[in-house]
This record gives sequence, structure tokens and C-alpha cells, in this order.
Amino acid sequence: MNRVEVLQVADTVAREKNIDRELVIQAIEQAIQKAGRSKYGHEHDIRCHIDRRTGETELKLYRTVTEPDLIENEAAQITVEQAKRIKKDAKIGDILIDTLPAFDYGRVAAQTAKQVIMQSIREAEREKQFNEFKDRVGEVINGVIKRIEYGNATIDLGRAEAVLRRDETIPREHLKVGDRVRAYIYDVRRENRGPQIFLSRTRGEFMAKLFAQEVPEIYDGVIEIKAVARDPGSRAKIAVYTRDNGIDPVGACVGMRGSRVQAVVGELQGEKVDIIPWSPDVATFIVNALAPAEVAKVVMDEEKRRLDVVVPDEQLSLAIGRRGQNVRLASILTGWYIDILTEEEESKRRAEEFNTRSSLFIAALDIDDVIARLLIAEGFTKVEEIAETSISEMAGIEGFNEEIGEELRNRAIAWLDAKAQELKNKQAELGLQDDLVTFEGLTPDHIMKLGEAKICSLDDLADLAGDELMEILGENAITLKDANALIMKAREHWFNDADQAEQNTAASA
Repeated sequence: MNRVEVLQVADTVAREKNIDRELVIQAIEQAIQKAGRSKYGHEHDIRCHIDRRTGETELKLYRTVTEPDLIENEAAQITVEQAKRIKKDAKIGDILIDTLPAFDYGRVAAQTAKQVIMQSIREAEREKQFNEFKDRVGEVINGVIKRIEYGNATIDLGRAEAVLRRDETIPREHLKVGDRVRAYIYDVRRENRGPQIFLSRTRGEFMAKLFAQEVPEIYDGVIEIKAVARDPGSRAKIAVYTRDNGIDPVGACVGMRGSRVQAVVGELQGEKVDIIPWSPDVATFIVNALAPAEVAKVVMDEEKRRLDVVVPDEQLSLAIGRRGQNVRLASILTGWYIDILTEEEESKRRAEEFNTRSSLFIAALDIDDVIARLLIAEGFTKVEEIAETSISEMAGIEGFNEEIGEELRNRAIAWLDAKAQELKNKQAELGLQDDLVTFEGLTPDHIMKLGEAKICSLDDLADLAGDELMEILGENAITLKDANALIMKAREHWFNDADQAEQNTAASA
């Protein structure tokens, strides 16, 4: 090619591949450079430069002036004495540049140069695709299904391809080659075979974006989508909120005669959508989320983010939903663990809890039933709480004075000390190790029950399953969620030890 043709080829390829002209010229330089090294020797430092304005190509040989003892490549390095024959004032570190004559490329060299150019162009295309789509994560795009393999669909987006995996498609959704689909970009990764764009039609964000397209108030930010919970292809709940008192957020999302919500439902293959008004008050929000069931009472445990929701007997099945769907979606939507109870079950549970706590206080503090009930009515659930409460706070309870408050507090402290001493005495007897005894989250009673079950170390506790721990500690002593959390906490030292071992190995290497 002559000088003009080089620039013309670069311009043509850049337009066809939609990449920067400079990248194409750099690819041609690399190809000529590789051909030059094939002719003169791969050990030579040969570089090519193409003038961006005229297209003139220069092939040059670079040699670095180096001390004789440090020469590793005689083709690319030269001693000072040798350099001074070429350049009288040469010194260590100088680079001597010689222009190489033009040569005729052979068939093999031309083929190699072509491969280098095509590879560089492909890499430039992939990098451009990655840079274009990495900032589009979170968008909904349209594409045409190009092929389907084992349920995984490859979507043609025009300038790139994306993957819609089978587990990211709506159940019972039948996709065919040639169909146009809308999906949500949830990840873009740079991989050796090119950028991988992953799509989803099952995520809550996809439904939220569809509502934003159908409801102008959401797009403009007047109405805000606070949370989304989906059972793809079956049912979904979406919580909406607005600061404008003149706008009904639910009505705006439903639209005239349901036109807006029906457009979303049609895209989601008939998935039923419940639009819930969001509230900053958790109890109110959860009551709304459990609609259409009616709620009689909500009992919150903020520390464990758990709620006991009491419903009338005839509303129980409606609140739970088919296969627990309604309560499960409400739990995902609100971020709280929800336990549905009938009024009778709630009454029975409260009575059991009351009797258990009352018996504990009577036995531990040596008090009568009336005082035990007063303590429970004030919200005390454990002896530790009484020991940690100040005398003035205890005296503030109706019917108590400072003398009674101090006596109760002292009895609580004495009982805890006795339990601690009992645990200390039993530690050797049961073979309990210090890591289990000092583990945060276990009471002395818990530790002794574990010891009696031959769970004597933190590793033994970490090996348990949640239901096994519940069985050992006794009924109503701990919930399954708390038991699993406790076991995961006990396993933390395993991961820390593994990380430390990996760091030691790396340091040794």
C-alpha cells in the first residue's frame, strides 16, 4: 500500500467497525512492526510509526547504550565503545535509532500482519462495547433473540450480544428465535471472549423500570418506588410513596381503568401486581403490605427485626396466601421477618411466655407472683435486665420504692453470680472449653445445656445445624433464625483462620 492507501484503509475500517481511527492506525503499526521483527530477528527492538497526516511509514531499530556487564540482549543493547563509533558523544542510557529500509513482505509475513490487525481491531471493538454498556447497568433494553441453547437465550442488541439465562426468565415464558424482548441489564463483565452483558426479566428492578416507563410521575420523580418484591410469573408487590399530598400514588400507578398497571402486567406475562402505599411507620407499612388480609394487631421486636402479626381466624389463609406467597412477599418488601398468628394462637403464646418469665423471676429472685407480674408488665424479659437497671429506674415502677428496687437488683446480681460460679464449677466436669464459655450470645444456661449435649467447644457449636441447636437449648429458648445467626457467628474464626493461612502462604512465596 502507498501512503494514501494506508490512511484510506484506516478511515474505512474505523467507519465500518465504529471504532476510533487512531486504534486502527496503531494496529497497522503493530502489524508492520511484527513483520519487521520476523525479517530482521525477534530479538531486535524494531518499532513502526505511521504519520497521521501524510501516511508515511517509518521502520526504525532502537538500541540502548548499556554497561558491558549489564548487557542481556546484544541485538537491542550496545556498549559505550561500540556506540561512540556511531555517535561520538554517546553515553550510558542513550538510545541509538537507525532507520531500516523498506522491504517486500512475503506471503507468511503478510498473513501474520493481517492477523495482528484483525486481532487488534477485535480487541478495540470489545473494549468499545464494554465501555458503552458498563454505564448502562440498571437500564431496560430491547433486543431480538438470536439463538437459544439449553434455555439460555442470546439477545442481539445491535452493536453487541447479551445473555438472558434460563433462571432469569419468567417461568412458563416461551421464548423463540426472532422474538423481540425487553430485559434489565444487571451486570456487564470484561472477559477474554469479549464483554459479557447479562440480562434479567425476573428481578424487582425490571418491574420498577417498567413502571417508570408507564407512569410519568415515577419518571419525573414525583412518585418514588420504595421497594419491590416478586414471585416471577405469579405475583408481585410494589411499594410507592409521594411527598405531594395532592397525588394518590397508588391511583397514578394503576392508571385510568387500570391501563398503566395492565401494560406492566402484559409485559410480565400476566403476573399479578399489588401496589402498596409506603409508610415511614413500619407497622402501618406491614399492614398495607399484607393486603388484602385484615390485621388485628402487630407486635414488633425491633432488635431482631421480627413482627408477630395477629389476624382474625377467618383471615389466616388470606394473610398467609397460597403456599405462603402473600406473607413471603410482604416480608421481602418490608425487610422484616413476619410471623402470622390467629388471635387464639397469639393469646396462647403470650400466656406461655408470661408463665415462663414469671416462673423464672419467682425462682431467681425469690419473689411472689404479684411482683413477678409487675416486672413482666414493665417489659423485663431476663434476669440480666433487672441486674443492669439502675435503682432509681426500679423505684419508678408503680408500687415499688428504692428499698424494693435495690433488693430486687441485688438478688438478680446474686443469682447471676451463682449461675456464673455454677458454670465455672461445671466447666471442668463437662469439659467445656474457654472459647465456648466466653462466646458472646450464649447465656450460662445455654452453655450448660450444650455441655450436657457434649458440645464442648466453639468448633462443636459451629458444626451444628440451626434445628439441632434449637433442640438442644429447648423449646422457645431460641428461634431458628437466631440459631442460624449464632452458628454463623461461631464459624467466623474458620474463615479468619483460612484467610490468615492464605496470607502466610503468599508471604512465604
